Amino acid sequence: MPELQGFFFWGFLLAFGAIMYAVSPRATDDGGFFRGHDNQGRPASEWALMMSIFISWIFAKSVTNAANLGASYGIVGGLAYATYWLSIPLAGVVIYRLRTREGATGLVPFLIGKYGRGAALAFSAAILIRLFNEVWSNTAVVGGYYGESGSVGYIASAVIFTAAVLFYSLKGGLRSSIFTDIIQAIVFILCVVVVLVFVLPAHPPGELLSQGTFALNSGLDLLLVALLQVLSYPFHDPVLTDRGFITREKTMLRAFVVAGVLGFAAIFAFSLIGVHAHLEGMKASSNVPAEVARGLNFAGFFAMLVVMVSSAGSTLDSTFTSLSKLVARELPLLAGRLPSPKAMTIGSLTMVSFAVLGNLPMIAGTDILKATTISGTMVIGLAPIFLLSRWVSYSPASFHLAFWTGIGLGILLAMNLIPASWAIGTGKYATLLGTNLYGLVLCTAGFCLPAILGRNRLAASGNTA
Repeated sequence: MPELQGFFFWGFLLAFGAIMYAVSPRATDDGGFFRGHDNQGRPASEWALMMSIFISWIFAKSVTNAANLGASYGIVGGLAYATYWLSIPLAGVVIYRLRTREGATGLVPFLIGKYGRGAALAFSAAILIRLFNEVWSNTAVVGGYYGESGSVGYIASAVIFTAAVLFYSLKGGLRSSIFTDIIQAIVFILCVVVVLVFVLPAHPPGELLSQGTFALNSGLDLLLVALLQVLSYPFHDPVLTDRGFITREKTMLRAFVVAGVLGFAAIFAFSLIGVHAHLEGMKASSNVPAEVARGLNFAGFFAMLVVMVSSAGSTLDSTFTSLSKLVARELPLLAGRLPSPKAMTIGSLTMVSFAVLGNLPMIAGTDILKATTISGTMVIGLAPIFLLSRWVSYSPASFHLAFWTGIGLGILLAMNLIPASWAIGTGKYATLLGTNLYGLVLCTAGFCLPAILGRNRLAASGNTA
């Protein structure tokens, strides 16, 4: 029987790739491949965009992290991670303003016009790192259901999954990504309900919701970190922001708000899987959902696997399409050139390259939570760059003072070189919280400094005259 189940699960992984490739539409031009338009040049509908945003941001690593934090800190941990989904409505509001008041057609073109090519280049480098992390951190989660980290089953399943997503992404680019996102979102919701039905009735709702303490040493520090990072986190994720420029402004805004609310609810609900694991006395691990799934019957384990594959697939195909757009269409703008007539070919080659290189950290066994918390700290400087852009004129100095301050603090945090005096509280994330709070203040001050000095110089020259 175990052998038959093994064949079934490996067969599902292959069937997932075959079905997604068969149903995904083929993009015949740049509009379909990079902007998600259909063959008649029409953009995605509001409903399709909302579903795509929702499932694309329900990363496999996200539901895993949510459950892990629920196991560690109860509902406080679940709320902390779900708070990141407030990034989506915030991004929608900011992008709406950039499009309607500043004429932005994309974040990279906006940065070139507002802060210069050097700023856009630095931002693009940060995006490449972000997207690189998205590859391995999602394939690693799928691998965890086929074996222990580093095992043959773990690596083989992650590689097969990557190849499956790559093939249908090459077929249709963003158009196929949005189309398959709708399918994956529906499957994800149904299977999450199945998993919750298997797991949560073991405990009364009051018992589940009473787990956790709102204290700095019990997960509240991470909740505060999330609230701070929400101000900057969404802007370095083209999986989200690319979708902000492919439909009409009001359509986009409504889709972003609804997707954010749904995402918050879904992540919090899934964190209760971790609360269940804690109540059952399961040992802490880096993949609590997989541990819970192994204790379920065949149907329960399979439902959990489908949840992870559908969420990881939707994120990975969006990652590939964002990478292709960045390299093929936006990087040429930094050199003052128009995109190449062979942009689709360049985009396709980019997908293949990152499919290979992006899995190297997965093979090395890197911790998936680091893909969120550390990178989120590095980009805290993006908060004033986008939130306060309307109050500055062309100002490269404002961008660089804010951006590189955040990058520097993120590097120091990763190297454990942040002073102990910066810690807020005594919890696991005390230093992370202090770095983000004080870092956000420093980044904002750096952003405002050139404008303040410019006004002072102007006032001084006026007085002299």
